[in-house]
Amino acid sequence: MADLHDEPQTLPEVGGLDDEGPAARPAPGKGPTAAQTTRPSRDTRNGRSTRNGRPTEGTGGAGDARSAESARKPAGGSGRGGGRDGVDGALERARDLLAGHPVADGYSGLPWALRHLPWYDLQFGESALSTDVPRLREGHVGALLWSLHLPEGLAAGRAVGATLEQLDLVRSVIDAHPEGLRLARSAGQVIDARNCGRVAVVLGPATAAALDDSLSILRVLHSLGLRVLTLVGASWADGAGLTRFGEEVVREMNRLGVLADLSGAGEATVGRVLALSKTPVVFTRSAARALRPHPCNLFDAQLAELGLAKGLCMVPLTAEQTGPDVRDVADHLDHVRAVAGPDCVGLSGTHDSGAAHPQGLTDASGYPHLIAELLDRGWPETDIALLTWGNIQRVLRTADFTARAVQDRRKPSTARIEELDG
Repeated sequence: MADLHDEPQTLPEVGGLDDEGPAARPAPGKGPTAAQTTRPSRDTRNGRSTRNGRPTEGTGGAGDARSAESARKPAGGSGRGGGRDGVDGALERARDLLAGHPVADGYSGLPWALRHLPWYDLQFGESALSTDVPRLREGHVGALLWSLHLPEGLAAGRAVGATLEQLDLVRSVIDAHPEGLRLARSAGQVIDARNCGRVAVVLGPATAAALDDSLSILRVLHSLGLRVLTLVGASWADGAGLTRFGEEVVREMNRLGVLADLSGAGEATVGRVLALSKTPVVFTRSAARALRPHPCNLFDAQLAELGLAKGLCMVPLTAEQTGPDVRDVADHLDHVRAVAGPDCVGLSGTHDSGAAHPQGLTDASGYPHLIAELLDRGWPETDIALLTWGNIQRVLRTADFTARAVQDRRKPSTARIEELDG
């Protein structure tokens, strides 16, 4: 009998903890080689991908992005060579690839959206939302990080209670949809859910305010399933960086296996957490600032540093951060992959979060169209498998392994913010 944790072997194994990927994978900062590109319309001379003789956006620096912007085809075109058959062929290849390597979506705003619905049915479809089980299956989504972020303007004293209420709601929703959803607390449980035909739900990110400056509350939230915490909005993680208590929070997160989400964090906080954390960090909603100057998007220097730390930048499908159509999102993925490396890029749907989405990616069913665009740009299937599934699995596994190692030599911290920060 096959081991429950075995993954389908449609493609070579990718995304392992110490795996740097197949030898054919391009080095960070370069596009695919000519031998890896099967479509004759592609050219990868000088490490830059081209379309119809013009550079594709996102594969070079900001100057390349600007020149490519002026050369882009009108949005009404297909953006691909080969006519209708080429489009349909790429979409079919995308679906086949996603069948073996589904999408691990880095951010879903579903929990807060559900609070405002008197009745819903995610199993058979819910028109009031962008996410339900049928559309998750159509989009080949195998795992979701469910955000526990709180709306702006919520009273500071309500952060802990509101987060606990969302946790309670999420568990109720999962219990009510056992044929479609399953709570996952580890990388192994994510694979278990997938092997059983369920969508794995990983809880987080939650806001740092939910800790109420208490490591004990962090441990309680972890025991309830929290696996990602955004280090923004607390006195110990602000524009000046981490305080001594903030550093203790990161150490305790490493001991528990809670990932640090740095989307929206200041440069000083990002730099200190990258240096301090024994577990790879994630940016659950960040794209390339060289292509679009959004506050949550990352500079190339940050992307390069993230690549060295083997962290994960999950590019959001939002018009504000990436642009109005599928090609814009693909441009950001190209850029992050080129600068940080194929092991450090992921996807973040951000559906049901109130954000506007690019055309064709307005709900959870749209991922095959994005993957088809990447295939058409010459992405190797091994790199796409890392993008959709392998990279988040590596980060989750690393968090699990690090937590077990740290727990052998470090007891739960009893530090208090008054003691460390005064």
